[in-house]
Amino acid sequence: MIDKNNFTAQVHERGRELYRDMPWRDDTRPYYVLVRELMLQQTQVVRVLPKFLHFITRFPDVELLATAPLADVLRLWQGLGYNRRAKYLHDAAKHIVQLGEFPDTYEELLDLPGVGPNTAGAIMAYSYNQPVVYIETNIRTVYIHEWFADRDTVSDAEIKDVLARTIDREHPREFYWALMDYGAWLKTRGVRTNARSRHYSKQSPLAGSVREVRGQILRLLADAPHTDSELRASVDVERYEAAVTGLNADGLVERCDDRLQLTQG
Repeated sequence: MIDKNNFTAQVHERGRELYRDMPWRDDTRPYYVLVRELMLQQTQVVRVLPKFLHFITRFPDVELLATAPLADVLRLWQGLGYNRRAKYLHDAAKHIVQLGEFPDTYEELLDLPGVGPNTAGAIMAYSYNQPVVYIETNIRTVYIHEWFADRDTVSDAEIKDVLARTIDREHPREFYWALMDYGAWLKTRGVRTNARSRHYSKQSPLAGSVREVRGQILRLLADAPHTDSELRASVDVERYEAAVTGLNADGLVERCDDRLQLTQG
Protein backbone atom coordinates (compact mmCIF):
# COMPACT_ATOMS: atom_id res chain seq x y z
CA MET A 1 0.00 0.00 0.00
CA ILE A 2 1.32 3.43 -0.97
CA ASP A 3 1.73 5.87 1.91
CA LYS A 4 -0.42 8.91 1.10
CA ASN A 5 1.95 11.39 2.78
CA ASN A 6 4.93 10.01 0.87
CA PHE A 7 2.93 10.18 -2.34
CA THR A 8 1.94 13.82 -1.80
CA ALA A 9 5.54 14.73 -1.04
CA GLN A 10 6.68 12.83 -4.14
CA VAL A 11 4.20 14.74 -6.33
CA HIS A 12 5.53 18.06 -5.05
CA GLU A 13 9.10 16.91 -5.67
CA ARG A 14 8.22 15.92 -9.22
CA GLY A 15 6.49 19.24 -9.66
CA ARG A 16 9.62 21.17 -8.71
CA GLU A 17 11.73 19.08 -11.09
CA LEU A 18 9.32 19.20 -14.02
CA TYR A 19 7.72 22.63 -13.60
CA ARG A 20 6.44 24.15 -16.84
CA ASP A 21 6.13 27.91 -17.03
CA MET A 22 2.67 28.88 -18.31
CA PRO A 23 1.07 32.33 -18.66
CA TRP A 24 -2.00 31.18 -16.70
CA ARG A 25 0.31 30.18 -13.85
CA ASP A 26 2.00 33.57 -13.78
CA ASP A 27 -1.43 35.19 -13.58
CA THR A 28 -4.09 33.01 -11.97
CA ARG A 29 -7.07 35.32 -12.36
CA PRO A 30 -10.21 33.23 -13.01
CA TYR A 31 -10.75 34.72 -16.47
CA TYR A 32 -7.35 33.44 -17.60
CA VAL A 33 -8.02 29.99 -16.16
CA LEU A 34 -11.45 29.85 -17.82
CA VAL A 35 -9.92 30.69 -21.21
CA ARG A 36 -7.16 28.16 -20.62
CA GLU A 37 -9.55 25.40 -19.62
CA LEU A 38 -11.82 25.77 -22.63
CA MET A 39 -8.87 26.01 -25.01
CA LEU A 40 -7.21 22.89 -23.62
CA GLN A 41 -10.25 20.64 -24.05
CA GLN A 42 -9.22 18.11 -26.73
CA THR A 43 -6.21 20.30 -27.64
CA GLN A 44 -2.52 19.98 -26.74
CA VAL A 45 -0.69 22.63 -24.71
CA VAL A 46 1.80 23.33 -27.52
CA ARG A 47 -1.06 24.46 -29.78
CA VAL A 48 -2.87 26.37 -27.05
CA LEU A 49 0.02 28.52 -25.79
CA PRO A 50 0.34 30.90 -28.79
CA LYS A 51 -3.44 31.05 -29.19
CA PHE A 52 -3.92 31.85 -25.51
CA LEU A 53 -1.42 34.72 -25.65
CA HIS A 54 -3.00 36.10 -28.83
CA PHE A 55 -6.48 35.76 -27.35
CA ILE A 56 -5.80 37.58 -24.09
CA THR A 57 -3.92 40.31 -25.96
CA ARG A 58 -7.06 40.93 -28.00
CA PHE A 59 -9.47 40.29 -25.10
CA PRO A 60 -7.53 41.03 -21.89
CA ASP A 61 -10.59 40.91 -19.65
CA VAL A 62 -14.04 39.41 -19.51
CA GLU A 63 -15.77 42.70 -20.25
CA LEU A 64 -14.01 43.18 -23.59
CA LEU A 65 -14.73 39.60 -24.56
CA ALA A 66 -18.41 39.93 -23.66
CA THR A 67 -18.89 43.01 -25.84
CA ALA A 68 -16.99 41.68 -28.85
CA PRO A 69 -18.88 40.25 -31.85
CA LEU A 70 -18.92 36.46 -31.77
CA ALA A 71 -17.46 36.51 -35.30
CA ASP A 72 -14.28 38.14 -33.97
CA VAL A 73 -13.97 35.48 -31.26
CA LEU A 74 -14.44 32.70 -33.81
CA ARG A 75 -11.74 34.19 -36.05
CA LEU A 76 -9.24 34.21 -33.19
CA TRP A 77 -10.20 30.64 -32.34
CA GLN A 78 -9.23 29.33 -35.78
CA GLY A 79 -6.70 26.51 -35.50
CA LEU A 80 -7.95 25.15 -32.18
CA GLY A 81 -10.97 23.25 -33.48
CA TYR A 82 -14.16 22.39 -31.61
CA ASN A 83 -15.41 25.92 -32.25
CA ARG A 84 -18.43 25.53 -29.99
CA ARG A 85 -15.95 26.13 -27.17
CA ALA A 86 -15.42 29.66 -28.48
CA LYS A 87 -19.15 30.34 -28.33
CA TYR A 88 -19.36 28.84 -24.84
CA LEU A 89 -16.55 31.15 -23.75
CA HIS A 90 -18.25 34.16 -25.33
CA ASP A 91 -21.58 33.27 -23.71
CA ALA A 92 -19.88 32.69 -20.35
CA ALA A 93 -18.27 36.14 -20.54
CA LYS A 94 -21.66 37.76 -21.18
CA HIS A 95 -23.14 35.82 -18.25
CA ILE A 96 -20.33 36.97 -15.93
CA VAL A 97 -20.78 40.61 -16.96
CA GLN A 98 -24.50 40.32 -16.22
CA LEU A 99 -23.66 38.94 -12.77
CA GLY A 100 -21.37 41.89 -12.11
CA GLU A 101 -18.48 39.75 -10.84
CA PHE A 102 -16.71 36.49 -11.58
CA PRO A 103 -18.33 33.56 -9.71
CA ASP A 104 -16.21 32.33 -6.82
CA THR A 105 -18.05 29.18 -5.77
CA TYR A 106 -18.10 25.78 -7.44
CA GLU A 107 -21.90 25.82 -7.78
CA GLU A 108 -21.97 29.28 -9.37
CA LEU A 109 -19.25 28.34 -11.82
CA LEU A 110 -21.31 25.38 -12.99
CA ASP A 111 -23.99 27.85 -14.11
CA LEU A 112 -21.64 29.31 -16.73
CA PRO A 113 -22.13 28.12 -20.32
CA GLY A 114 -19.61 25.43 -21.24
CA VAL A 115 -18.40 24.94 -17.67
CA GLY A 116 -18.69 21.42 -16.31
CA PRO A 117 -17.39 19.83 -13.10
CA ASN A 118 -13.78 19.60 -14.25
CA THR A 119 -13.57 23.18 -15.52
CA ALA A 120 -15.25 24.47 -12.36
CA GLY A 121 -12.87 22.39 -10.26
CA ALA A 122 -9.85 23.73 -12.14
CA ILE A 123 -10.92 27.34 -11.60
CA MET A 124 -11.50 26.71 -7.90
CA ALA A 125 -8.08 25.05 -7.56
CA TYR A 126 -5.94 27.35 -9.69
CA SER A 127 -7.63 30.73 -9.21
CA TYR A 128 -9.06 30.44 -5.71
CA ASN A 129 -6.55 27.91 -4.34
CA GLN A 130 -9.29 25.66 -2.99
CA PRO A 131 -8.79 21.87 -2.51
CA VAL A 132 -11.56 20.88 -4.90
CA VAL A 133 -11.27 17.36 -6.33
CA TYR A 134 -11.36 17.22 -10.12
CA ILE A 135 -9.89 14.99 -12.83
CA GLU A 136 -8.41 15.43 -16.29
CA THR A 137 -6.16 13.21 -18.40
CA ASN A 138 -2.80 14.05 -16.80
CA ILE A 139 -4.24 13.59 -13.32
CA ARG A 140 -5.69 10.23 -14.37
CA THR A 141 -2.31 9.23 -15.74
CA VAL A 142 -0.53 9.88 -12.44
CA TYR A 143 -3.06 8.14 -10.21
CA ILE A 144 -3.56 5.10 -12.41
CA HIS A 145 0.23 4.76 -12.80
CA GLU A 146 0.97 5.16 -9.09
CA TRP A 147 -2.07 3.70 -7.33
CA PHE A 148 -3.66 1.23 -9.75
CA ALA A 149 -0.68 -0.27 -11.57
CA ASP A 150 -2.09 -3.80 -11.28
CA ARG A 151 -5.62 -2.93 -12.48
CA ASP A 152 -6.98 -3.31 -16.02
CA THR A 153 -9.84 -0.85 -15.52
CA VAL A 154 -10.19 2.06 -13.11
CA SER A 155 -13.17 4.36 -12.58
CA ASP A 156 -13.01 8.09 -11.96
CA ALA A 157 -14.83 7.52 -8.67
CA GLU A 158 -11.93 5.38 -7.46
CA ILE A 159 -9.39 7.97 -8.57
CA LYS A 160 -11.34 10.77 -6.90
CA ASP A 161 -11.44 8.81 -3.66
CA VAL A 162 -7.64 8.54 -3.61
CA LEU A 163 -7.21 12.11 -4.80
CA ALA A 164 -9.41 13.38 -1.97
CA ARG A 165 -7.18 11.54 0.51
CA THR A 166 -3.87 12.67 -0.98
CA ILE A 167 -4.46 16.25 -2.13
CA ASP A 168 -2.37 18.89 -0.39
CA ARG A 169 -5.15 20.90 1.24
CA GLU A 170 -2.84 23.73 2.23
CA HIS A 171 -1.35 24.16 -1.25
CA PRO A 172 -3.85 22.73 -3.73
CA ARG A 173 -2.83 25.04 -6.59
CA GLU A 174 0.80 23.93 -6.50
CA PHE A 175 -0.24 20.32 -5.97
CA TYR A 176 -2.37 20.31 -9.12
CA TRP A 177 0.35 22.04 -11.12
CA ALA A 178 2.71 19.29 -10.00
CA LEU A 179 0.22 16.56 -10.95
CA MET A 180 -0.24 18.10 -14.38
CA ASP A 181 3.49 18.33 -15.04
CA TYR A 182 4.20 14.85 -13.70
CA GLY A 183 1.40 13.37 -15.80
CA ALA A 184 2.63 15.14 -18.93
CA TRP A 185 6.16 13.87 -18.24
CA LEU A 186 4.93 10.29 -17.78
CA LYS A 187 3.29 10.44 -21.20
CA THR A 188 6.58 11.51 -22.80
CA ARG A 189 8.09 8.39 -21.24
CA GLY A 190 5.54 6.15 -22.92
CA VAL A 191 3.16 5.74 -19.97
CA ARG A 192 -0.31 5.43 -21.48
CA THR A 193 -3.08 4.72 -18.99
CA ASN A 194 -6.15 6.13 -20.78
CA ALA A 195 -7.17 2.72 -22.10
CA ARG A 196 -7.46 1.54 -18.51
CA SER A 197 -9.84 4.34 -17.54
CA ARG A 198 -13.55 3.49 -17.68
CA HIS A 199 -14.29 7.12 -18.47
CA TYR A 200 -11.86 7.79 -21.30
CA SER A 201 -13.26 7.89 -24.83
CA LYS A 202 -10.96 8.09 -27.83
CA GLN A 203 -11.45 11.09 -30.07
CA SER A 204 -12.99 10.16 -33.42
CA PRO A 205 -10.81 10.65 -36.53
CA LEU A 206 -11.01 14.11 -38.10
CA ALA A 207 -10.32 13.10 -41.69
CA GLY A 208 -13.51 12.53 -43.66
CA SER A 209 -15.78 13.64 -40.82
CA VAL A 210 -18.51 16.27 -40.64
CA ARG A 211 -16.34 17.92 -38.00
CA GLU A 212 -13.61 18.40 -40.60
CA VAL A 213 -16.05 20.05 -43.03
CA ARG A 214 -17.36 22.30 -40.24
CA GLY A 215 -13.83 23.53 -39.64
CA GLN A 216 -13.25 24.12 -43.34
CA ILE A 217 -16.45 26.16 -43.63
CA LEU A 218 -15.59 28.29 -40.61
CA ARG A 219 -12.12 29.00 -42.00
CA LEU A 220 -13.63 30.16 -45.28
CA LEU A 221 -16.21 32.33 -43.53
CA ALA A 222 -13.52 33.85 -41.32
CA ASP A 223 -12.22 35.57 -44.46
CA ALA A 224 -15.57 36.68 -45.90
CA PRO A 225 -19.23 35.65 -46.32
CA HIS A 226 -19.81 32.99 -48.99
CA THR A 227 -22.75 31.64 -50.94
CA ASP A 228 -23.71 28.00 -50.62
CA SER A 229 -22.38 27.29 -54.09
CA GLU A 230 -19.03 28.88 -53.24
CA LEU A 231 -18.72 26.80 -50.10
CA ARG A 232 -19.82 23.58 -51.79
CA ALA A 233 -17.07 24.04 -54.36
CA SER A 234 -14.45 24.05 -51.60
CA VAL A 235 -15.55 21.26 -49.26
CA ASP A 236 -16.88 17.69 -49.25
CA VAL A 237 -20.33 18.10 -50.81
CA GLU A 238 -21.73 14.93 -49.22
CA ARG A 239 -21.13 16.30 -45.72
CA TYR A 240 -21.91 19.93 -46.49
CA GLU A 241 -25.58 20.00 -45.47
CA ALA A 242 -24.94 18.22 -42.18
CA ALA A 243 -22.05 20.56 -41.43
CA VAL A 244 -23.99 23.76 -42.19
CA THR A 245 -27.07 22.55 -40.32
CA GLY A 246 -24.94 21.81 -37.26
CA LEU A 247 -23.07 25.11 -37.41
CA ASN A 248 -26.35 27.00 -37.66
CA ALA A 249 -27.90 25.04 -34.79
CA ASP A 250 -24.84 25.78 -32.65
CA GLY A 251 -25.16 29.49 -33.39
CA LEU A 252 -21.79 29.71 -35.15
CA VAL A 253 -23.02 30.75 -38.61
CA GLU A 254 -26.01 32.72 -39.85
CA ARG A 255 -27.55 33.65 -43.19
CA CYS A 256 -27.53 37.21 -44.48
CA ASP A 257 -29.41 37.55 -47.77
CA ASP A 258 -28.05 34.75 -49.97
CA ARG A 259 -24.78 34.28 -48.09
CA LEU A 260 -23.53 32.50 -45.01
CA GLN A 261 -21.40 34.39 -42.52
CA LEU A 262 -19.96 33.94 -39.05
CA THR A 263 -22.55 34.85 -36.44
CA GLN A 264 -22.08 38.43 -35.35
CA GLY A 265 -23.82 37.91 -32.03
